[in-house]
Amino acid sequence: METSMRIGVDAGGTFTDFVVLHDDGRIKTFKLRSNPHSPAAVILAGLRQAAGQQKVEVVHGSTVATNALLERKGVRTAFVTTSGFEDILEIGRQNRPELYNLTPQPIEQFIPRDLRFGVAERAYHDGTLALRPDAAELRRLAARIERSGAKAVAICFLHAYRNPANERTVARASRELNLYLCTSHEISPEFREYERAATTTVNAYVGPLMDTYLADLEKDRQFRISIMQSNGGFLSARDARRHAVRTILSGPAGGVIGAAGVARAGGFRKLLGFDMGGTSTDVSLIDNTPRETTESSIDGLPIRVPMLDIHTVGAGGGSIARVDAGGLLHVGPESAGSDPGPACYGKGVEPTVTDAHVVLGRIDALLGGAMPIDLERAAQAVDRIAKKLKLTREAAAAGIVRVANANMERAIRVVSVERGYDPHDFALVAFGGCGGLHACEMAEELGIRTVLVPQYAGALSALGMLLADSVRDYSAGVLAQTNLEQQFQTLEKRALRESPQSKIERTADLRYKGQSYELNVPWPAGRNFSAFHQAHARAFGYSIPQGEVEIVTIRVRARLTTAKPRLTAARATTSAPTSTRRIWTSGGMRAVSVLQRAQITRTAQPGPALVLDYGSTTLIPAKWTFRRDRAGNLVIER
Repeated sequence: METSMRIGVDAGGTFTDFVVLHDDGRIKTFKLRSNPHSPAAVILAGLRQAAGQQKVEVVHGSTVATNALLERKGVRTAFVTTSGFEDILEIGRQNRPELYNLTPQPIEQFIPRDLRFGVAERAYHDGTLALRPDAAELRRLAARIERSGAKAVAICFLHAYRNPANERTVARASRELNLYLCTSHEISPEFREYERAATTTVNAYVGPLMDTYLADLEKDRQFRISIMQSNGGFLSARDARRHAVRTILSGPAGGVIGAAGVARAGGFRKLLGFDMGGTSTDVSLIDNTPRETTESSIDGLPIRVPMLDIHTVGAGGGSIARVDAGGLLHVGPESAGSDPGPACYGKGVEPTVTDAHVVLGRIDALLGGAMPIDLERAAQAVDRIAKKLKLTREAAAAGIVRVANANMERAIRVVSVERGYDPHDFALVAFGGCGGLHACEMAEELGIRTVLVPQYAGALSALGMLLADSVRDYSAGVLAQTNLEQQFQTLEKRALRESPQSKIERTADLRYKGQSYELNVPWPAGRNFSAFHQAHARAFGYSIPQGEVEIVTIRVRARLTTAKPRLTAARATTSAPTSTRRIWTSGGMRAVSVLQRAQITRTAQPGPALVLDYGSTTLIPAKWTFRRDRAGNLVIER
């Protein structure tokens, strides 16, 4: 299908963002209120509004898989595993996320005990098949699954990453049930049976929902849909239907790619991404390229696929403030979402971070004035907090913002200090609807001297989807194997068969012998492991250059580069500031200049100031200067 327009779509908890790239290079952006009950309807409405009758290529950041997992609203799923290991998902790794809690809350299991089935089969660690499934047992298994009412089946046998023959046998016997079927050797062909089983079952649990959702979007042949993955690349809708687990952090990944792209266009390479939306905040570290991991955890469940290293906290513009029985102020993780939304939207009653900014004079309208706000309703909501804390309204609102800042500062330290990086060496890239209102205050606490607010800050995740490449990942567990070149070539042949003309990238998960954790580094030509030693020293504070290095997993990435939007600054206007406004800054109410973003030039100006843009607002305190760079970024320096 020939297309003349590309559209990036990010479905957030409060707004759905659209970034439209026209064939002449023009970029337009707009937002629609999200509908959690029918997200596809909002997306199709936005696409039709932007596209008219044109054929359009769409890259979409979907929250379908994420929300289904977090809310435990996936389909009824059967888990088939080696006999005797039916409880592996419940036993897990026996890790203690709360070290000093003697009665921790167990992870809510989404596959009940009566949906876990064992099969008499066994493969040894080297792939030798010691026991094959019996045909009669497979017929009984199929009958039990059919009676269970399951809508999806996840199959995960011991050591199937080394020899998947038994999984294939059971899959063939189960296909007549006509259910959504996943096997671990296709979803996550790596060792560690718990992580592999969890990843495969999550894929089966959310896959049918993604399948139905994409079918609804693709009914209109006008749009060719691709889905953003958690690894920072996109894949076709057809592949996303089979590998839904790879879309768990779809939207935030778009934000990381967008932050890296706009900052690089402005000459910045070392970045801390700070994406504050309506429901949550996503933070990431970019040291020339975004950090990746294969050991992510979503709501306590390990997800063993390549993902950008993104840390998420429940702190967004819609995060609800409350006072506990001991008189302490808390903000989040509960959110007002898009319905009813913050009190200032006109329906909600709970005080949120957005309401606090309204009370502090920092927000008086949304979407460039297209969405008015209810100041009185916001004040009434914040007053309830003020009454409990015996503070003035403004002081209570400032307290809500400070607590939210503290939550987000901790998240940034997780991806920087705890990974061996000093935040002082990085610029903070703030985006999302609320990011610019918090960025400078947080930067001061973290010792960061430069803040970037991109030109399309309110929709940067959607822009990032247009900056992403088509990416497919392949892996193989190779611990104690020696034929690595042959294994690499097998993966590469498959990659090029499924994604012709792609550029092939090799990496490997390495560790020192005796360790139980790995680091992923580019595959060392000639087995020169210096990059691994350096990465280990940064992450853990030491390295053992003379130590024996084990190769645990090899990885191949097929990357097909796409045409990128040109990131240039819009033409600046030179008119005087539109107004002044009294807002809360530096501990009190004071008058500050209010400017439209288009008025910012490349000459540095002193704060304090409030900069308005469609979809975002930026607060610049005193003792900071601000200017615009060649890529349109608002550069704020202390």
